[in-house]
Amino acid sequence: MTSITPHATASPRPLPAWLALAGAVVVGVLTALQARVNGDLGVRLDDGFVAAVVSFGSGLAILIVLSVATRAGRRGFRALVAGVRGRAIPWWMLAGGAAGALTVATQGLAVGLIGVSLFTVGMVAGQALNGLVLDRIGYGPGGAVAVTVPRLIGGALALAAVALALTGEGVRGIPWWMLLLPFLTGAGIAWQQATNGRLRAKVGTPLTATLVNFVGGTAVLAVAAVVHVAAVGAPDPFPADPLVYTGGAIGVVYIFLSAALVQHTGVLLLGLGAVTGQLTTSLVLDLLWPSAAGPGLAQSAVMVAVALLSVVVATVPWKRVSPRRRGRA
Repeated sequence: MTSITPHATASPRPLPAWLALAGAVVVGVLTALQARVNGDLGVRLDDGFVAAVVSFGSGLAILIVLSVATRAGRRGFRALVAGVRGRAIPWWMLAGGAAGALTVATQGLAVGLIGVSLFTVGMVAGQALNGLVLDRIGYGPGGAVAVTVPRLIGGALALAAVALALTGEGVRGIPWWMLLLPFLTGAGIAWQQATNGRLRAKVGTPLTATLVNFVGGTAVLAVAAVVHVAAVGAPDPFPADPLVYTGGAIGVVYIFLSAALVQHTGVLLLGLGAVTGQLTTSLVLDLLWPSAAGPGLAQSAVMVAVALLSVVVATVPWKRVSPRRRGRA
């Protein structure tokens, strides 16, 4: 049985907490932007699976070029091959692309209808719950992370933001599976971030860890798209708007950042920072690029405020007051 304790090579220099958290927020901004782009492509093609293949396939092409053209990419690929051959890299470290495939497929299937905000808050629940579990068992590259009371409260507040999103008129008439898929996607993203961080520690660069994700994700989505097209027919004509084809490039950037940051933040904190970026960006995107359903402006604004509070509570270094000092107060 393979141990889940980390076997990192050289420990990277720790990032300042504010910089690591800012990076996590950027991951969330990019995730929300990719969700809207892929969701719009799925609506225009009337086929979320084909839209997902286009997104992942374009990202894979970018990563292949970078891996061949850069010294870090070539070095990381050699380390990957050596690790797989020597069994230092187990098969499950190569499976992060499955979670990425679920994410992109869900974006193409659901976001065009339910909007980015509603999609995002479903992901929040999955990320928060699975992030707590993965940190507690030490699955991330930094080993076990203590599940303190502030982190628990932060996770609970993130779930409260979800509860706010699932009230009111915005969710009436939406199929239950469209609400469940974002939750499963969020749980998968938390696992993917931890797995990518562990793989990055083995190969020495986030670039190779990201490449592995896109290879696996593209393969899974290509099979799903072929089956779907065979069952329901060809998609609608591909649109001429170049913006709807940028989802793959956006995904390359945020998966790369996630793999690089998770060892500095832990799984839960990376998820909470990303949630803040996602919700804030989702609010803006749903205002500028509205969809058929989702929460209203006031409701979305409250969701964002609660999510921001969850990050503050989980990250601020709360000091304990000793019993002696408490008695003097």
